[in-house]
Amino acid sequence: MATEPVTTIIGNLTADPELRHTANGTPVAGFTVAATPRYRNNQTGAWEDGETLFMRVSAWRELGEHAMESLTRGTRVIVTGRLRSRTYEAVDKDTGIVNERTVIEMTADDLGPSLRFANARVTKATRTTTGTPGGEPDPWTTHPSPAGHSQPTTPAPAGQLNDPPPF
Repeated sequence: MATEPVTTIIGNLTADPELRHTANGTPVAGFTVAATPRYRNNQTGAWEDGETLFMRVSAWRELGEHAMESLTRGTRVIVTGRLRSRTYEAVDKDTGIVNERTVIEMTADDLGPSLRFANARVTKATRTTTGTPGGEPDPWTTHPSPAGHSQPTTPAPAGQLNDPPPF
C-alpha cells in the first residue's frame, strides 16, 4: 500500500536467512536483524549499548532468493521496508491459559550488506521474467526510439536497421 510508512533498520543477521515457499510456489526468505543502539555516557565518557531490537523480516520473491544466496549470520545489513503488526493466540504450556500476543514484523522492500565495516562484490542477477507485472516490456531490456517506440537492445542482422516504421 502506498500510504504505509517506510522504515530502515541497520543491524546484524542473527542467523542465515531461511528460504521457504508458499503453497503456490512463491519464495520468501525469513531472517531476524538485531539492531543495538550505542550512545556515549557523558558521566563516564565510555560508549554503552542500549536495548537491542530484534526485528523479524520477510523478503519475498527474487529479493528473498538473493538474500538467501548473499547473506549469512553476522552480516551487517541495511533493510528498508514496511512494518506490520500481527496478533495471534498463544497457549501457556503450564497453565493452559490462552494469551493474545501482538508482534511487529517487517516486509522488506530492499536490503543489502552495509559497507561501513565490510567490502562486497556485487554481481548483477539475471532476470527470470521478460516483462513487468503489468505486461509491459521490461525497461531494462528495451530502449525508446526517437519516435517513442520501444526497441529491443539486440543488434539487427547485418544490413538491417531496428528503426520503427515512420507511421
